Amino acid sequence: MDLIFKDITYTGEVLNEVKVNITNQTISVKELIEARVTVEVEHYNSSSKEFFKGLVKPTSAEETLNGFKFRKKSIIDTEKQVLVALSAFQKNGYFVLINDLQVTNLDEVIAVNKQTEVSFIKLTQLVGG
Repeated sequence: MDLIFKDITYTGEVLNEVKVNITNQTISVKELIEARVTVEVEHYNSSSKEFFKGLVKPTSAEETLNGFKFRKKSIIDTEKQVLVALSAFQKNGYFVLINDLQVTNLDEVIAVNKQTEVSFIKLTQLVGG
């Protein structure tokens, strides 16, 4: 099933949406984050897009109004981005809400269906791979 992951502000404004295919009806928070980051990186790496709109900022990119931009098109390391995203979650760099309820543990397992709402609230500028 496809779930839409949203980046939102404290006021509920949607900044970005990412469609992620989830194959199981239960999934851990860690797996949700890994799936989201993997889809973002694969989409960027396979496209000719100038801006990367991801959960965490790649190390050599600069933040702009349209997303993160490299001086020249670069391939982003998926594994490194996942590790940075997981670390940032554990350090409260962003919150994850499932159906408007905050999850706080990477190992927490969640039942998901097509109506499940997954939201990310970024708290600080994150630097990754």
